[in-house]
Amino acid sequence: MRYSLSKYCFLIFLAVCLSSGLYADLIFEKSEYAARRSRLMEMIPNGAAIVLGAQDIIGYNPYFQNNDFMYFSGVEIPDSILVIDGKNKESVLFFTISERQARSENISVEMVRNTVDHTGIEKYYPKEQFTSYLSRLTSQIEVLYTSFKPEELMRECANEKLRVLQRNILFNVWDGRLTREQQFVKLLREKFPRILVKDCSSLVEELRVIKSPAEIDLMRKAGRIGVKAHIEMMKATRPGVYEYELAALFEYICKKEGVQDLAYNVIISSEENHPYLHYYKHNRLLQDGDFLVVDAGPDVGYYDVDISASYPANGKFTNRQREIYEACNEVEKACMSFYRPGITCEEVNERVKDYLERKGYDLSKDAFKIMTRRGGGCSHYVGMAVHDVGGGPRGVPLRSGMVFACDILAVFPDENLGVRVEDTVLITKDGCENLTAGMPREIEEIETLMKQPNIIQVLKEKKLY
Repeated sequence: MRYSLSKYCFLIFLAVCLSSGLYADLIFEKSEYAARRSRLMEMIPNGAAIVLGAQDIIGYNPYFQNNDFMYFSGVEIPDSILVIDGKNKESVLFFTISERQARSENISVEMVRNTVDHTGIEKYYPKEQFTSYLSRLTSQIEVLYTSFKPEELMRECANEKLRVLQRNILFNVWDGRLTREQQFVKLLREKFPRILVKDCSSLVEELRVIKSPAEIDLMRKAGRIGVKAHIEMMKATRPGVYEYELAALFEYICKKEGVQDLAYNVIISSEENHPYLHYYKHNRLLQDGDFLVVDAGPDVGYYDVDISASYPANGKFTNRQREIYEACNEVEKACMSFYRPGITCEEVNERVKDYLERKGYDLSKDAFKIMTRRGGGCSHYVGMAVHDVGGGPRGVPLRSGMVFACDILAVFPDENLGVRVEDTVLITKDGCENLTAGMPREIEEIETLMKQPNIIQVLKEKKLY
């Protein structure tokens, strides 16, 4: 068959679009989302849950769906609403968007044309029908569930966002507005006074804490990319390099590998900034003798990893830097050896202390004294947010499918010194897996790596930078 030039060009354009993901599709198989909705239905047999999608953006930032909506549907269409009906055992999706809008917003046209078949959600209606649908639904059920917490968008963590909104808006005497979610709850109660409206955020958190095999595979990919970017940043670290150059390099490597965004702002603490564990101004020119803590991770398909590394700007550890670093690294390795289902982080901490004492370490010394207070290295859950819902696994037995940050740190402000060794850990059936494996952690390994050529120096030598 012969094609005209215009048809041939269109086919090439279409192939590029499809290969590059221009028209975004579901990240997981639709059966994955159906299983999540089904589990929520089992939790709410007397009612239905309403999940609000993220609204359209204002300004020129990319659109990302909020995490709860994405978790249950995989649908990135702005201003969508999802109803998960526990009584009738069905889900209903509401949105209104044209095919032209879908193309311009990087949304799968097939999702708009054939919504039910494409998403696996049982019913679809235009958003304009949501009110009449809800009126019919409330005559059949006893409870409407919805999240009372603020939506969690890209680079956000729901609980932290709630605290900020409470301080700046809700409890501010010169503001006092409700959040979008609280306003929605208020309207539901006014329009349907017979129906009980309850918070379902804890139910969603319970589901999100345990990761499925599909989620774990995506987080492994994020881990590989994050480690690669960290290694390139480590190689590029030299006295005379600005922190912002390193932060830009990390983001470049991640974007080059196809991530959609960073999980959070690249954190670089050095010199007087070590006490500030989330410092991201990138405003220092590195000096000989500086020691860095770099905390950075990518977001791949709405899933994050959390990685921290610590190393000297000149590539050579001093005796004091070596002492603190080796202590942190030893604690992290010990924690990893004890993680398994059924054990608590507090029990891990006691086993780590016993292990270190038997190896001859003095736990009364400053570094060990600080680190062995941190509950077996268990910091916070990691998943669709870097500080994922559910808080952290402290005080409860570890379970297969939990993913959290093993975060070992020690900060000495008077010495302008801080060390952080952090990986993202999955609890498996019989132990644990480091999802961010491959980070250079031993001192000799780090010092050898930092002697290698790197992007920034090569470009500068060629006068291309």
